[in-house]
Amino acid sequence: MKRIKTLKPTPLFYAPDIDDLPILPEGEAVHALRVLRLQEGSEITVTDGKGFFYLATIWQADPRQCEVTVLKRWQPEPAVCRIHLAVAPTKHAERMEWMVEKATEIGIDAVTLLNCHFSERREMKTFRLEKAAVSAMKQSQRAFLPALTGMTLFCTFIGQPFDGRKFIACYNEKDRMQKPLLSQLYHPGEHALILIGPEGGFSPEEIIQAMESGFMPVSLGPSRLRTETAALVACHTVHVLNQEKEIQKISSQPCQEENRV
Repeated sequence: MKRIKTLKPTPLFYAPDIDDLPILPEGEAVHALRVLRLQEGSEITVTDGKGFFYLATIWQADPRQCEVTVLKRWQPEPAVCRIHLAVAPTKHAERMEWMVEKATEIGIDAVTLLNCHFSERREMKTFRLEKAAVSAMKQSQRAFLPALTGMTLFCTFIGQPFDGRKFIACYNEKDRMQKPLLSQLYHPGEHALILIGPEGGFSPEEIIQAMESGFMPVSLGPSRLRTETAALVACHTVHVLNQEKEIQKISSQPCQEENRV
């Protein structure tokens, strides 16, 4: 019985400055040359993390300075909306790394770390989060790397301008079924900024401040979710609603019959 050969997905490399400097960063070069055993002349796909893909060939196979020749540059169709999550970091850094990784795979534009009243963590470096985002971007074959902003005071962040709808995810045992769901208030095509609080939730004062700054209180469902889970539910909800809108738009278009000779 013949074995069917399966094609392995083409690896994606990340070189943020490839437009001006066609060289793979050292970590990417080592992976390409020593792990994948690519050689001079091998074709690779690269992203700059700014929304563009590049088809290139390896010109100089040196792990310390792997130079490439760009053959083609293209931009995939951009997302219909921008999603910005502002999240209070969890006590355990690994959970935040997991959240950033999965949100990047789903598709997100920006993540800001919030310093709230009940925050379990007051400081957090973004280096490991950025590493998780880069890995997820390459694994999911995306061309856009989300912007990561370090710890920001809640009161400072909510005062910043945002061109889109603003939501604050609130959970309260008493009125959890009274708040409208995010899926009910969000309209496909709108840019969305969503605040996700710490394990202890937002303080009553923070909720009032957010509402005065134009944020709408929403529920993510009847369950009490961990911070990182709530962030992913919010991100995925926005994506699903936009995908459903696109499907409805396509299905409503009249079918064109093929001309028969």
